[in-house]
Amino acid sequence: MRRRVSLAAGLLGGAAIAVAAGLAVVAQPSGNQTPNPSDSSSSAGPPGVPVIQAPPEVTPPDNATSDEDDDNNSDNKKRAPTNSVAAKPAAPALVVGPKPVRSPAAVLQALDKVTAETMRFAAPVGQPVRYKNLVFVVKACESTGLGGPSPQESAYVVIDVAPLPSEGIAPPPPRQVFKGWIFANSPGLNPLQHPTYDAWLITCMAAAPPPA
Repeated sequence: MRRRVSLAAGLLGGAAIAVAAGLAVVAQPSGNQTPNPSDSSSSAGPPGVPVIQAPPEVTPPDNATSDEDDDNNSDNKKRAPTNSVAAKPAAPALVVGPKPVRSPAAVLQALDKVTAETMRFAAPVGQPVRYKNLVFVVKACESTGLGGPSPQESAYVVIDVAPLPSEGIAPPPPRQVFKGWIFANSPGLNPLQHPTYDAWLITCMAAAPPPA
């Protein structure tokens, strides 16, 4: 009987020692244990409690780099050459007509508005011809459309006012009153503007008149 009691007491003592050792191991601080990085259970919370994950880190954009890239892109857009070639309209073909025929002299007609006197005379090209106080110098006389239904004749004339000298009075220097083209078919297109005289072109002569 005594042996059974002592055996039971020994068994109870060993069990008590084993339980005490297990409690000591459980009570050991967690800091001494090395966590396993691959163990996903370490980040999990208690059962029934949701785990809030930290947002991922966002790297802020480099403003300086983006501005430079935008500037470079804008410069490239401005300076980018284009391969397209704008179609240019074809130039109209020039119609070259017959050259005008130049004559050695012109036939002019002058009018004195005060006396209503008119005079028709021939003026060789390059030679001055006087009518009262006017001096005519024909620089050129041209004809176009000869042989056609409506030939055109024009003369480039320079007209000066040069009064004749009087007894004891020196004449004033010549003064130019007209310079330009006059037209036989359109006398009023570019007329002489003078209060006393008027002049216009009659025709161009085929041959120079004999010297007066």
